[in-house]
Amino acid sequence: MAPKAMKKATPAMKAMKASGQALTKGSLAQAIADATELKKSEVLSVLGSLASVAETEVKKTGKFTIPGVCMVKTRKKPATKAGKREMFGKVMVVKAKPAKTVVKAFAVAALKKAV
Repeated sequence: MAPKAMKKATPAMKAMKASGQALTKGSLAQAIADATELKKSEVLSVLGSLASVAETEVKKTGKFTIPGVCMVKTRKKPATKAGKREMFGKVMVVKAKPAKTVVKAFAVAALKKAV
């Protein structure tokens, strides 16, 4: 009975997926190079330096913003204790996990309004 329900649900799921392929690093560099009249190799080096600056800033301050695009932040997830938890109606034994820092990216308001 479950496989039939999944087949009926797939057309609705396909509508949610983005159409087309995402830009690759090379095609992004080519698009920027065409718009700014720079060489593709120069744009690739700028993208590489942007990534390294973003990495060092996120490590140092925990926050980095690319104006007009996104903001990258770190968030500390607390440690979880070991024990038994109820998941989906079943009691499961869960291992303890240490605290960790995760990186999250948020679109800026201007980008959200444009989409």
